[in-house]
Amino acid sequence: MQQSKSDTGRLGEELTAYYLQRSGYRIIKRNFRIKGGEIDIIAANAEIIAFVEVKTRDLLALEKGVQAVKSRKQSLVIRTAEEYLYRNPCELQPRFDISEVTVKNGKIVDFRYFDNAFCAPYDLAL
Repeated sequence: MQQSKSDTGRLGEELTAYYLQRSGYRIIKRNFRIKGGEIDIIAANAEIIAFVEVKTRDLLALEKGVQAVKSRKQSLVIRTAEEYLYRNPCELQPRFDISEVTVKNGKIVDFRYFDNAFCAPYDLAL
């Protein structure tokens, strides 16, 4: 039976959350949404608050997950992170990460995590 796109996405998010927790992060929020933007996972350790974009793709997809996070998507994530930090001030260093999960027939076949996958412009006040 074919998995739905949302089921596949949830699978990628679950794996990413598990990976982050095993790496010493605590999950602060999942699927933080504002008008025009969403962050899949927000996680923190003692020094970093990571805003994580999770991209789950089929093995035969034309574009890898990390390639799908183009400048427009990056700017939406950055804007959403700004709003999150405005509502929830903290002293942690913000970081923008991408999790790339590849599936075949509903099963995970590859997982890659990119720390500091992209940066906010310096003129933004995070």
